[in-house]
Amino acid sequence: MLATLQNVPPLSTKTGFLIDMDGVIYRGHKPIRGAAELIARLLEEEYPFLFLTNNSQRSRRDIQLRLKRMDICVEERHVFTCAMATARFLARQNPGGTAYVIGEGGLLNALHVNGYAVDDLHPDYVIVGEGKTLNMDMLEKAVTFVNAGARLIATNMDPNCPTERGMRPGCGAIVRAIEAATGRTALALGKPSPITMCEAARELGTPPERTVVIGDTMETDILGGVQLGFSTVLVLSGGTRRSELNEFAYRPTHVVKSIGDLLERDLFGTIAAWRAAAARCACPQSSSPTWVAAGRWAVEAATPQAFLAQRCS
Repeated sequence: MLATLQNVPPLSTKTGFLIDMDGVIYRGHKPIRGAAELIARLLEEEYPFLFLTNNSQRSRRDIQLRLKRMDICVEERHVFTCAMATARFLARQNPGGTAYVIGEGGLLNALHVNGYAVDDLHPDYVIVGEGKTLNMDMLEKAVTFVNAGARLIATNMDPNCPTERGMRPGCGAIVRAIEAATGRTALALGKPSPITMCEAARELGTPPERTVVIGDTMETDILGGVQLGFSTVLVLSGGTRRSELNEFAYRPTHVVKSIGDLLERDLFGTIAAWRAAAARCACPQSSSPTWVAAGRWAVEAATPQAFLAQRCS
């Protein structure tokens, strides 16, 4: 169903947070220092937030249970997955469509909720997500359907997924194999796609000028936030090292060792206040919306105070 004024959530007046999970909240089955305490503060002070994950394998309820076992108690509504974004996008593009799916419960559930049926004969789409059950027969079917005209959709293009034992092939690795065999290019959803980032921000209920992305990956979390003018926080507890930052043409607004540093250095309060203040400012040098200016200038200012002093009346 297309969004209407009736089903768009009211915008929050507080800063909202889109938080990655693997490498930010936990690593394998172990929570990262400070994660539970930060989420507790968000809940206590009623800041809107979502766990935004590129893993389509698990449903909202599965992820909620996993977090509970780490003493992070949230509701299902606090979880948003690339599978949900993919299913909603396809439901708007082609309502009531069909798909051949390489993936597991989280992706299948999201598609069913949005009116899609699984079809292994003549599907409209081939949709690829994470899973541990991939075999050559599944790949052969996917290639056959794409060659016959089915559109190829990737829930994300992450080449690998972190585990306690190291890395395993991710959705992107599977998609690349199908692309190579068919000569077709997949439509890649998931972070950093603006489709997913906008869908998550809409679910969050905060405008761009009051939205902060916290993640561990420059190519997905940080790029997705930068493209839409969100403030960004890179944590070094996952897949990115500080020495790698100069390899990118864009930079995060803040860099911390782990999510716990946001509380220990009191950066959480500073970031929340900064984004809220930026949203209230009017830029006298441009007729563009404030959030566009904030997204471009946030990296230039050394401190929130300098940002406000330089850019706001």
